[in-house]
Amino acid sequence: MVDLSADYRLKDVTIYEKWYKIEHKSPQFLKEAVYGLCEVNREKVKQARLVANPGCYTTCSILTAYPLIKEGLIDTETLIVDAKSGTSGAGRGAKLPNLFCEVNENMKAYGVAVHRHTPEIEEQLGYAAGKEMTISFTPHLVPMNRGILATEYASLKKKRQPDGSFSLPSYEEIKAVYDKYYDKEYFVRVLDQGVYPETKWVEGSNYVDIGFQIDERTGRIIMMGAIDNLVKGAAGQAVQNMNLMFGMEETEGLKLVPVFP
Repeated sequence: MVDLSADYRLKDVTIYEKWYKIEHKSPQFLKEAVYGLCEVNREKVKQARLVANPGCYTTCSILTAYPLIKEGLIDTETLIVDAKSGTSGAGRGAKLPNLFCEVNENMKAYGVAVHRHTPEIEEQLGYAAGKEMTISFTPHLVPMNRGILATEYASLKKKRQPDGSFSLPSYEEIKAVYDKYYDKEYFVRVLDQGVYPETKWVEGSNYVDIGFQIDERTGRIIMMGAIDNLVKGAAGQAVQNMNLMFGMEETEGLKLVPVFP
């Protein structure tokens, strides 16, 4: 089973019940459930009976920062995730804030400091960091049908030089880390220097586009990721997980060309 709800994404049932405000009805399955982020947990997914399909914001946010956190290149206490999503991320239910007149020509933050994907991002990046993490995550609604763009900020850890001075990692060093984790990933595209992700470039596809910029002035790195929330952020990733679970080609049924322009 590939479960698209949030019921099996968090291992701690008390955290789930705190953030989702409901009682968990089947906590006995939490231990065996595998978090279905294929680029991170591929081998576990292959052996799984129950896969928890990640959320859309979380997929984009985690994959964008994962390599740098795993390699210890950023200060995890400084991570801020600023994300924007199209209206389809809220589902098809009839809700006043999602009416055309409310969304069109408008942009707004929502779920500020309380969005349910926050603990999911913290838990998974915490595994990469080897410690518990706390982040600031703010989602925004933008007037487009589909797509997510996550812009993430964190302080880079400085390296000690032979002369005793300290310097920031170079572009080439950061790029090499991204390539180490994603160079062989079919669905992750690390963009060239100076090229930053756009939601149009991934619309209708299962791709994740990632770019970054080192800010020498502030000592921070700005990481950017883009996905289609309805494909890599939902059903596409579910198919990717299914392919792995049943021993098929991971890309089966997913080699969709983005619809840009």
